Amino acid sequence: MEVATAMDTVDSSPLQQLEGPGMMEGTPVRMEFSTHACSVLSDLRQSGLLCDAVIKVRPGSTETVDNCVFPIHRNILSACSPYFHAMFTNAGFETNQREVTLTGVSPQIMVLIIDFAYTRASKVTAENVEQLLPAADQFHVIGLIKSCCDFLSRELSADNCIGIHRFAQTFFCHGLEKVAQRFLLQNFQTVYNVSNEYLQLDVEEVCDVLESDQLNVRNEELVFDAVCRWVDFDPERRRGHMARLLKTIRLGLLTTQFFVEKVKSHPYVRESDTAKPIVIETLKFLYDLDMDDKKEVDMNNPIARPRVPYEILFVMGGWSGGSPTNMMETYDTRADRWVVCDNPDSGPRAYHGTVAVGHKIYIVGGFDGVEYFNNCRVFDPIVRLWSEAAPMHAKRCYVSVSLVNDSIYAMGGFDGHVRQNSVERYSPNTNQWSLVQPMNHQRSDASATTLEGKIYICGGFNGQECLSSAEMYDPDTRQWTLLNPMRNRRSGIGVIAYHGCIYALGGFNGITRMNTGERYCPQTRQWTPIPEMYSPRSNFATEIIDDMLFAIGGFNGVTTIFNVECYDINADEWYDATDMSLYRSALSACVVRGLPNVHDYIYKPPVKEDRLATTNTAEAVAIED
Repeated sequence: MEVATAMDTVDSSPLQQLEGPGMMEGTPVRMEFSTHACSVLSDLRQSGLLCDAVIKVRPGSTETVDNCVFPIHRNILSACSPYFHAMFTNAGFETNQREVTLTGVSPQIMVLIIDFAYTRASKVTAENVEQLLPAADQFHVIGLIKSCCDFLSRELSADNCIGIHRFAQTFFCHGLEKVAQRFLLQNFQTVYNVSNEYLQLDVEEVCDVLESDQLNVRNEELVFDAVCRWVDFDPERRRGHMARLLKTIRLGLLTTQFFVEKVKSHPYVRESDTAKPIVIETLKFLYDLDMDDKKEVDMNNPIARPRVPYEILFVMGGWSGGSPTNMMETYDTRADRWVVCDNPDSGPRAYHGTVAVGHKIYIVGGFDGVEYFNNCRVFDPIVRLWSEAAPMHAKRCYVSVSLVNDSIYAMGGFDGHVRQNSVERYSPNTNQWSLVQPMNHQRSDASATTLEGKIYICGGFNGQECLSSAEMYDPDTRQWTLLNPMRNRRSGIGVIAYHGCIYALGGFNGITRMNTGERYCPQTRQWTPIPEMYSPRSNFATEIIDDMLFAIGGFNGVTTIFNVECYDINADEWYDATDMSLYRSALSACVVRGLPNVHDYIYKPPVKEDRLATTNTAEAVAIED
């Protein structure tokens, strides 16, 4: 089992007044607990030198009395723990008293606590953390509590997140409690399918989870499925809660067909008298929508209020109306709405690449109608500010970009003179670009993606013809390998990794814009066709969000378009999504996950005026007049 260790910086003494070069007299300096001092003090304890107290714990069935006696230095434990500080400095504690007997802690755990007091290093494992955290809490060893919480945060999984959440609540570890709750909500679909802990929750705990706005579910059908799974575990006792559970589902976001065939007719719902008013209200809401195709969902109604998405799709720049644009839009998957952002870049840009690294968005290369760019712009959606990163070595319009191990790769492109096969890599940590092994082919207007740590680039234009070739780069070997060519030539192509395969969509074959697509399986090394898109398109954006493949905007051979469609691998079918606010091609997109200020980028339904309040206000004004 991997052992987690942590070194905590603490005061070796109160703030001291020191003087030195470059320091003003009287400047307070916080002295750090040095590693060397830790080692010396620990050696003294091990040798029994200068110890002024002994801690005893009750032996267990496998320990001898000698193994439960620990000579210590009172000042060291006092510096580590308010509990020991109060014990050893209490007026009732005799200075010549040497023995202290502690209860509620095993010898093995006491060893870890004392070691931490001397070394500030913690050995937290899956085997000891359930005993170590309560003991650290009992003796107020704050640094050790933090190490335990950090370890549990790293160990979070769909199987244990509910248990860790309860564990954190028990010991008032609010930070760990929030992390576990966030993990549960973000990974809920996996949790309710695999976790036995989910089935053990009581009704109020289940409802607290299911009614959360932050519940990360692709649709409300999954929430109904989660309700049924919980009730199925103990139907005789739990089916009576069906009305309460139905109120946690945004029933107005279900299709009428699903509600009638799956929810209304379900035995748990059909046999619940208290659920009938909910069913009637939902049917009326859904039928009103069905009777008027143009009527929009009232998102202010609690049964139809969208949840807050965990992932936000950003679309940047592009070519629109004969010129490039700097417009930035986000897509709210829960509301199925596009939102125009208030913080576009200072200048327009098209035929560029976009990559999200953590919470930051990098815009690479491109063209503004006059100048070919080698620069790299960075947008921080948390502080909503743009900044400049280091420029590339080469100008790259029609560039292909991909992210591997937090490094951005920019491949090929056009510098205004030649199509390139050169490749460079950017490290956000060092803010530097470095040249790597060039591709086998010159490519502009290609597209690239990452799968299992390797980069795949497909299609493009070499200056003479549209390409069907594809190649793969392995960052470990730093080598490019040619793959079997695609079934079609594709320039202005969309390439994306999806469910273990490489998807190549649309593009220009030298004659026409295409709506066809194909996918490459790395195991069979073969390309196979997929269902056709609704719209032919080239120079469009592709992304994966909500486990669906999105094709966004582009050029259809006649005009730029704002149409968006998505492909579901489970149904093997394309679906229409809501159109963007602006028709454009040569755009680029990326997905940012877990934004703390996600509300800045999601759809906000207009608040309807209270007609009665408006009337009363008007009457009041008339009376005053």
